[in-house]
Amino acid sequence: MDDSSSIEVPRLFLCPISLEIMRDPVTAATGMTYDRRSIERWLLVDGRSTCPVTQLQLPPDAAASLTPNHTLRRLIQSWSAAAGEAVDRIPTPRAPVDRTEVAGFIRDLSVRQRRVDVIRKVVDLAGESESNRRCMAGAGVPAKMAEILMDTSKIDGEEVSLALDALYVLRVPPEEWKPVVDGAGNRLIDTVVRILMHGCDEVKSTATLILKSIVEAANRGTLEQLSPLFFQSVLCSIRDDVGGGRISSSSTPHAALKILSHVTPWGRNRVKIVEAGGVWASVELELAAAEGDERRRRTELNLALLRQLCECAEGRAELVRHAAGIAVVAKRVLRVSPAANEQGVAILCAVGRCLAMEERVVREMLAVGAVAKLCLVLQANCSTGVKEKARRVLRLHSAAWKDSPCVQSYLSI
Repeated sequence: MDDSSSIEVPRLFLCPISLEIMRDPVTAATGMTYDRRSIERWLLVDGRSTCPVTQLQLPPDAAASLTPNHTLRRLIQSWSAAAGEAVDRIPTPRAPVDRTEVAGFIRDLSVRQRRVDVIRKVVDLAGESESNRRCMAGAGVPAKMAEILMDTSKIDGEEVSLALDALYVLRVPPEEWKPVVDGAGNRLIDTVVRILMHGCDEVKSTATLILKSIVEAANRGTLEQLSPLFFQSVLCSIRDDVGGGRISSSSTPHAALKILSHVTPWGRNRVKIVEAGGVWASVELELAAAEGDERRRRTELNLALLRQLCECAEGRAELVRHAAGIAVVAKRVLRVSPAANEQGVAILCAVGRCLAMEERVVREMLAVGAVAKLCLVLQANCSTGVKEKARRVLRLHSAAWKDSPCVQSYLSI
């Protein structure tokens, strides 16, 4: 275990970006030395074009022109060896992969007996450096992994789990997924859906994250043909986390909400989500959410999804049918963020406007505090559009709410 905090580390051995001991020191065009992983993330992931220390402009091919600092690496290795157990030994880093080596990986992936070992190597190398990841992603490794998934019948096998891990660590953006998804059609989505329905928990979590990128890359025709099983499987990933008590730390519900929000505009997807239990899952997710920044981001996504679902009559009916539906939406208004305020008020406006004839719903909005919250919105520092929605609902039901103290002063506004 690294116990370097208990001994004095020479400043020369520390990466100026991460402030950790460099394992693969490389020198940039400005003459400054950094750990390869840190400077590649700076350049390739964060998209910065200046030297972190000198702030001088780096050349366009700065990542490709990084020069290994072998002398400094040997000094760090000698020092770590002399430090004994207090510091982890620094191994000699592997050279970055090139297109020729990646082409060999792709050939070996076609040999079933070698496949598991090759996928493990892909996962390891992609995790070592951003340049490795980009080289493999650009050379067609993601497409090969997708092909392996689609051609594998044993969903719970090691091969599927490793292929998903490889796709996850390769971090394939939607634009790079597009040719793969367009070529496979719904077959790739159906494969991931089968994994979500029958895989173990860890596999399901990774599969949900992969499915998010695939869906974002899919064309309109593919999204309009999504099956009811697709929505059931995505919603199952939310329900499993609600039931398992992992809401505060799991990234699965976050990805699932993004998937559902992305597909709602197409075809009859809103109705399909509602019929699969989407409104109920969304309300239960909000009831189970823990406090913190993660809860804020998830609430914004969740309310955005509920708002889209409430644009159809089936969605509004399901929200008011849930005993806590209106109450949980009202509770989030003015307690989370301006984005949540906008979504929450829009939901209450949709329900109040379209269910004006249901006296039970009107009484419930008053009883659970939704009416009082709409009044507070008019006093709060909310946008003009949000206030106008709140005012519209209050006026629409003024006859039913006129005796409420919180409403009386706002009916004339």
